[in-house]
Amino acid sequence: MKLTVLIDNNTLIDRYFLGEPGVSYLIEDGERKVLFDVGYSDAFITNAKKLKADLLDIDFVVLSHGHLDHTWGLMPLIQLFTEAAIEHHPARRPTLVAHPLVFSTRADEGVAQIGSVFSEDKLARHFDLRVSRMPVPLTERLLFLGEIERTVAFEGNTAVGRIIESDGERDDFMADDSALVYRSPDGLVIITGCSHAGICNIVEYATKVCQEARVLDIIGGFHLLNPPAAQMQGTLDYMKALNPDVVHACHCTDLNAKIALSRVVNLAEVGVGLTLEY
Repeated sequence: MKLTVLIDNNTLIDRYFLGEPGVSYLIEDGERKVLFDVGYSDAFITNAKKLKADLLDIDFVVLSHGHLDHTWGLMPLIQLFTEAAIEHHPARRPTLVAHPLVFSTRADEGVAQIGSVFSEDKLARHFDLRVSRMPVPLTERLLFLGEIERTVAFEGNTAVGRIIESDGERDDFMADDSALVYRSPDGLVIITGCSHAGICNIVEYATKVCQEARVLDIIGGFHLLNPPAAQMQGTLDYMKALNPDVVHACHCTDLNAKIALSRVVNLAEVGVGLTLEY
């Protein structure tokens, strides 16, 4: 499997790409191509073009959860597909894989919409939809985890704004937050968006679903932004015991959290243009 970072908060030194607070990874496994999250804007498309990565032949678009920094790039992606059709350029119709709550309206204090701006019906005109709370296989080795079980007491229990549905609104505990897992011969590669479900919960669920205790790498947001002391210490204790080969914590992982993590795991840098192969 090959993973290329198309969007992250950071860009690598002397690599002239665009960065933004968001996530987008292009994953290639054999002949299958998966776009995991689409960032906030069209920056991931600009970066893909500079990397000579074709987004017109992707097989899957996977959304980790419904927040704007992971889904609002759907508009420029749909524009890319639409313009290709107008100009008669060949393009695949990807399957969009996500949790059912990804399309819900979300709000936060003073902000009317922090969720997806597309409804499920609208997206069905551009994608084949595979909406599931259960794990969904994408390739022989790559899996969308679906709804993450929350078994770790110190994380995954903080609301992020409000979720608005037909039966009213309530505190949003991000039940749709999910991740990908790749079963490599050397252990699991866990690929996250924001880890609102909790990074330890995600790892626990991935190892349970895959029946594999070895973790080779974890890449993505850990949602450690000035976390409570108990959560930070619990995460450090968990990661030390897990002992993955390497960790690529990025996006919503603040500097203090990265420094703390670097004391217990092999922490590696992440930025737009990074390519990892497993």
